[in-house]
Amino acid sequence: MLISREPGVPFGRPPLSKTYLRSEEDLGAWYVRPAGWYADHDVELRRGTTVAAVDPAAHAITLDSGEELGYDKVLIATGGRNRRLKIPGAGLPGIHYLRTVAECDAIKQAAAPGRRAVIVGMGFIGCEVAASLTQLGVQVTAAFPGKNPLERVLGGQVGALIGGMHRANGVELLPGEQITAFEGTERVEAAVTATGRRIACDFAVAGIGIEPDSPPVAVERENGILADELCRASAPDVYVAGDVANQLHPLFGRVRVEHYNNAEKQGAAAARSMLGSTAPYDYLYSFWSDQYEHKIEYVGHVTTWDEFVVRGSVDEGKLIGFYLVGGAVLAAVGLDRGGDPELDLGGEMAACARLVAARARPAPAVLADDSADLWSLVQR
Repeated sequence: MLISREPGVPFGRPPLSKTYLRSEEDLGAWYVRPAGWYADHDVELRRGTTVAAVDPAAHAITLDSGEELGYDKVLIATGGRNRRLKIPGAGLPGIHYLRTVAECDAIKQAAAPGRRAVIVGMGFIGCEVAASLTQLGVQVTAAFPGKNPLERVLGGQVGALIGGMHRANGVELLPGEQITAFEGTERVEAAVTATGRRIACDFAVAGIGIEPDSPPVAVERENGILADELCRASAPDVYVAGDVANQLHPLFGRVRVEHYNNAEKQGAAAARSMLGSTAPYDYLYSFWSDQYEHKIEYVGHVTTWDEFVVRGSVDEGKLIGFYLVGGAVLAAVGLDRGGDPELDLGGEMAACARLVAARARPAPAVLADDSADLWSLVQR
């Protein structure tokens, strides 16, 4: 039985900030399974339904309708919920968030050539929505903390290049600015910054992160539901996967990852564990982001690093960057260096993944040398 509060067929969310938002693609290619597959394979879909509680001691689930269901094993894969703005005027019509199809459709309806949008936050959602809206002819102004978009995740050098991409396409960036209020009568008409600037707008999109979202259940939590290397929560027969899971990873330690590739692969790993597998979930983590004609690819996981080594050209904006901690490669980012759109990690990024998996310690000068074959470093 698959229980979901969303009304439609289960699907992958990446197009909501990109091709679906721009009406270039429907969601059919992103269905987890075709609509008829579930009934054909004895999977009961409970759509538009919320789980009110999970009782591990009784091995029972209570739905929001009051109905109780028994289980042998349960997987919690409820993802995250959008953080909401808590400022004056935040409830005005025309202020949008993005996670569901309905939310995306509302943004699509607002996005018309010549209209003006304010983006709050320039993480991945903010950056991708800003790019898509700009491609639709919307005039975009984006306010965000820090000096550059995605700086916290990718660092200052890559963040500066991403900022340059957006400026080159006409986005007005307001680094270090905070939106402190929205103004309007019947709907939003302007955003006001902490410095007192008033930005006229027809609509706004807030991408300020998510919080783990899980039903009430007696399990250990800390920044999500704690899980071991087999995706097991602290209660018997309770498993967890995706954005809501804070997993003990064999390579990276305890980590909660908010990317599509992880959710897809961790769900499958949790299923194998539920069926008796004892293989740890040791996926190296990867993600991609499409913004305008540019592609960002990433493999590994790191939140702070000692050294950032560049291979390629910062001036041309085509590079691989290596994040080193204690001399070891813990992550790598590729910017416009080719590769598969769904990051099957072909070519250079596959070699980077092998370096991360091995905790390799190549000399920084060799990593930076574009003439030195990455696969030769792997073999060493």
